[in-house]
Amino acid sequence: MPTIFRKTAKGVTEIETRAHRLAPRMRSALIMVDGKRSDADLRPLIQQQPDETLAALAEQGFIEVLAAAPDAVQAPPAAPAAAAPARPAADFEARRRAAVRGLNDQLGPLAETLAIKIERARTADELRPLLATAVQVIGNARGRGAAADYAARFADL
Repeated sequence: MPTIFRKTAKGVTEIETRAHRLAPRMRSALIMVDGKRSDADLRPLIQQQPDETLAALAEQGFIEVLAAAPDAVQAPPAAPAAAAPARPAADFEARRRAAVRGLNDQLGPLAETLAIKIERARTADELRPLLATAVQVIGNARGRGAAADYAARFADL
């Protein structure tokens, strides 16, 4: 039965600060763990030793099992709960994380270098040119449609 993993607080901290200095292969795998993909979905994205990589991340406390997914049909994603308006800084952080997640969804480990640059952006002005680069890279790798979808998600930045 497929297993769904999510980042622990230690995993989120590692993505944000690189405090534990994970190897690039481990960091790439950690970035792709999002609480939605099953281990079966992650295996093709993790190029080298996917099972061992996921096991090591779990063993070291960077990820944890969220749920065991049913074999045939996964439950549809839950509707987002209504939340209070986000502070601008929190909104920027969420948008930046969404940009990295979307880039990784499209390109997998090939997105690592650009994803790191996006993670380092501290303002919307720093983020905009990186998003334009991401759109170009996605367009080259996945086609115009995928690039247009990605660009539309972040057009308001």
